[in-house]
Amino acid sequence: MRFRRGETRLVFLTHERSPPATSRPCAPSKVAQMEQGQLTVQSELGAIRIAADAIAQIVGHTAAECYGVVGMAGKGLKRLLTRDRLTQGIDVSGTPDGLRIDLHVVVEYGLNLAEVAATVRSRVAYELERLTGLKVAAVEVHIEDVRRSA
Repeated sequence: MRFRRGETRLVFLTHERSPPATSRPCAPSKVAQMEQGQLTVQSELGAIRIAADAIAQIVGHTAAECYGVVGMAGKGLKRLLTRDRLTQGIDVSGTPDGLRIDLHVVVEYGLNLAEVAATVRSRVAYELERLTGLKVAAVEVHIEDVRRSA
């Protein structure tokens, strides 16, 4: 194959991975069950246990990074929580459909509350599925207060 000067050609090579001869599915089922504050996922190779606090940390950090979120709030409280207490406004539960997350946030004044809540919901669901591999059934965003950011 000859190229002329100044001519660029792109070639894309694809490689499909074939399964090994003795393949067995090692991916866990994506339905988690809540046991003693931990989510348990069963697979053919064993059980994976993820603490509800670990999931709450992921949710808290993801929500705090979202545009328009000033901070997290305690359940039913309009008090802004500090960054080291991000998990206090978060409830994690496992259902047969997947994870159910309830989080309580404080939003910046002047922004569209529905847009901020939708962004938080989609980012939290995406990050949880990406980092844990678990299916997310619901993310409920409760806006507890509206404040001007500092």
